[in-house]
Amino acid sequence: MLVVGLTGSIAMGKTTAAAHLRSRGVPVFDADGCVHELYRAEAVPLIEAAFPGTTDNAGVDRALLSAALQRDPAGFKRLEAIVHPLVRQREVAFLRDAAEAGAAVAVLDVPLLYETGLDAALDAVIVVSASAEAQRERALMRPGMTAEKLDQLLARQMPDEEKRRRAHFVVDTNGPPGVSLHQLDAILGMLGGRRAQAYARYWSA
Repeated sequence: MLVVGLTGSIAMGKTTAAAHLRSRGVPVFDADGCVHELYRAEAVPLIEAAFPGTTDNAGVDRALLSAALQRDPAGFKRLEAIVHPLVRQREVAFLRDAAEAGAAVAVLDVPLLYETGLDAALDAVIVVSASAEAQRERALMRPGMTAEKLDQLLARQMPDEEKRRRAHFVVDTNGPPGVSLHQLDAILGMLGGRRAQAYARYWSA
């Protein structure tokens, strides 16, 4: 089974790409969705201890946590040290389930894929990319997004140019969605010719 990464900076179209892959029958792990689940489950007491007052009976209050991180950007490292190991556990379980189900390809949709070094444990990486102007326009249309918050998020992410350089495949999302999805279908076809090594080497032990 090929283990493929899907990544891209904020507002580049990664969510649309992941949905398209699922529509093609490819199992896709949603790291962002996983974090949302952890914020209602086992991560709650750990985050409360690290960021007092950011949780309630429903779990982590993302607005309060975001405000705490804006006040103390160094807190991102503490948060990552809590969340990333928990996400990794779920990635392992997801890949094992996909392999047991006979999947030819499984995709890990991870925003900070390169930033966390996950690319070393993958057979290939797909990067979705758009111009900086398109990215900013799309991002600022999101509820609750401000220019300051966007700049803070971008500062934590590898520059798009570097992601494109390191990617095995790039999907250009500047044009109509249909064009981007056609590119993605072509990439799926090309993946069939790649040798699967990552699962046995990094994930199945």
